[in-house]
Amino acid sequence: VYLLQCKRGIGKDYRGTEARTWKGIPCQKWAEKTPHNPNYTPEKHPNAGLDENYCRNPDGDENGPWCYTTDPATRFDYCNIPECESQVTHTGEVECMQCNGEDYQGEVSRTESGFECQRWDAQEPHVHGFTLKHYPEKDLRMNYCRNPDGELRPWCFTTIPTKRWEYCNIPRCTMRPPVSSLGSQCLSGKGEDYQGRIAVTESGNACQHWNMQFPHRHGWIPDIYPCKGLEENYCRNPDGEKRPWCYTINSSIRWEYCAIPRCDGTEQGSPGMSNVPMQIPQPEECYQGKGQSYRGTTSITESGKNCQAWNSMFPHRHEKTPDRFPNADLRENYCRNPDGDNSPWCFTMDPSVTREYCNLKRCDDRTQE
Repeated sequence: VYLLQCKRGIGKDYRGTEARTWKGIPCQKWAEKTPHNPNYTPEKHPNAGLDENYCRNPDGDENGPWCYTTDPATRFDYCNIPECESQVTHTGEVECMQCNGEDYQGEVSRTESGFECQRWDAQEPHVHGFTLKHYPEKDLRMNYCRNPDGELRPWCFTTIPTKRWEYCNIPRCTMRPPVSSLGSQCLSGKGEDYQGRIAVTESGNACQHWNMQFPHRHGWIPDIYPCKGLEENYCRNPDGEKRPWCYTINSSIRWEYCAIPRCDGTEQGSPGMSNVPMQIPQPEECYQGKGQSYRGTTSITESGKNCQAWNSMFPHRHEKTPDRFPNADLRENYCRNPDGDNSPWCFTMDPSVTREYCNLKRCDDRTQE
């Protein structure tokens, strides 16, 4: 019940976390007395779930969950909570998602605000690159909510021209999926299934615990990503990096890759030699003109931030995808200039900085000769 973000009937047992009215006005906390002095308080109604400022229905209002508002001119208003019936499958069961819904294949097709989803095979009203052709394994059918790009939870493009996309309200299943015993103790591929206990980076820095925000603040919180194996301070690869990594306890080094022995067993005995081979830089590490022809392997911005991979939508959603710019060589997370900017650039891995120019110099005449 505490995980369901939808209401049954009039929603007297609704215990979700919606905290805005249907007009978008934030709710007043039930325990506070300003701007409105409430009749319904946690003390008077201890079993009504009056936590924080979440929408509730303590008085059995026929119009459903409501809250006191933070607008002095509006004492209370109703909240836009979807009916659970809209999340019932043809088998009669309430749909839920495991983990972050990467494998969700249900039939919910409305966003959390109630907008109807745009079909994945349509390009109106929003043009996008999430097509069945480019994501054949992501079950992009009809206009059902999906999570093809590792977002927090399933989402869809909306049929509203002014609202490009929005998350969908799909409750997390109360039963956790069985933990796979196949979690690898060694490195295969990019190490996304690595579940070992190495907790030190390749240069010897100890890893920061995933549930800590010091010395580095970050978004990879175990409670938000319950199936990424973010235990203790073990090296992990939750975001499809080149190999497992971690934030370090060194305040001057935000994160580093870890040295994980490869699964082929040939180098298990010498961890120092067991890293994935480093990318050999191409000789072309300067650019000509605006750098639209630059094909080097630099992936660091001018302020030292790591570049986001072009085919990734985390931490920044964008339109500069390899399929939309097939001639721009948008490989890995290498600096490029697909749109005729002043010089090569990239999206950054810093959630607060969308994009930056790269740490590259223009080739001088002698270099060109």
